[in-house]
Amino acid sequence: MATKAKPEKKIGITYWSKEKMICPVCKKLFPREIMRSGNGRMIAGGLTPELHRIFEPSAKYGRIYPLIYEIGCCPHCYTAFFWNDFTVKIPQEDNDRLFTHSQQRKSACEKIFPYFNLKKERTLFDGCAMYYLALMTYDDVNEEFIPTLKKAIISLRLAWLTNDLHHRCADHNYDLVSKMFYNKALFFYQQAVYNETDRKEKSSSLNNMGPDIDKNYGWDGVIYLCGLLEYKYGQQEDIQLRLKKLNESKTAIARIFGLGKSSKSKPGPLLEHARELYDNLSKLVKDDEF
Repeated sequence: MATKAKPEKKIGITYWSKEKMICPVCKKLFPREIMRSGNGRMIAGGLTPELHRIFEPSAKYGRIYPLIYEIGCCPHCYTAFFWNDFTVKIPQEDNDRLFTHSQQRKSACEKIFPYFNLKKERTLFDGCAMYYLALMTYDDVNEEFIPTLKKAIISLRLAWLTNDLHHRCADHNYDLVSKMFYNKALFFYQQAVYNETDRKEKSSSLNNMGPDIDKNYGWDGVIYLCGLLEYKYGQQEDIQLRLKKLNESKTAIARIFGLGKSSKSKPGPLLEHARELYDNLSKLVKDDEF
């Protein structure tokens, strides 16, 4: 008699860690969802000019969004951080402020991402909500957390993720939400550079500046993204101010990447994108105008 074959056990995209996280604000435990690696889950595609890695859908798992698992969020008080920051000691003053603003974060998030769920396997929608909760959480911590650059990275990732959400449900205006987060990313990236220059915040000391999860492009990437975001999403009302900012971006990019010289000390995709941006800025800005 033939033995009946057992059905193959389906292994999902994520699993729940046995070790629970402790929220540093409300001190309650919550589980951590971790994305599995390997077995064709992440099929890397191209790199966009915004240094965003596109992952192609697989036949087995469909389209996945690795970015959404980089943020943790306490389902009790809606405090959201990059996972590493859950272990950082928070000053009591910041802790009190974060706890006081718990319901305020939840209510604000529900206006853009209604009915989000923090207690089940996260979807793209839930992942967007967690990033938005993180954006608000970092508003309430001190400069030791390097919050400005983290908010820049979060805002840019939110722009990408809400654009993905728009393609999944085109009738909910998430394309407009994506544009809003691009504008926030522009502001926070430029503010992070100002803070570094004025020594108000050690922006350049952040260990991983992303902006995506596949590669750390460091401070060079930050300078590049300041220029790119200004070029693509900067204000258009005051043309002279726009030209001034674009010219400053052009100068900063040339200085960082040594464009126009024979140096090959910074090869790779970032240099290629920087050169393309420099050429585009040069078409818009004439040096003798300033």
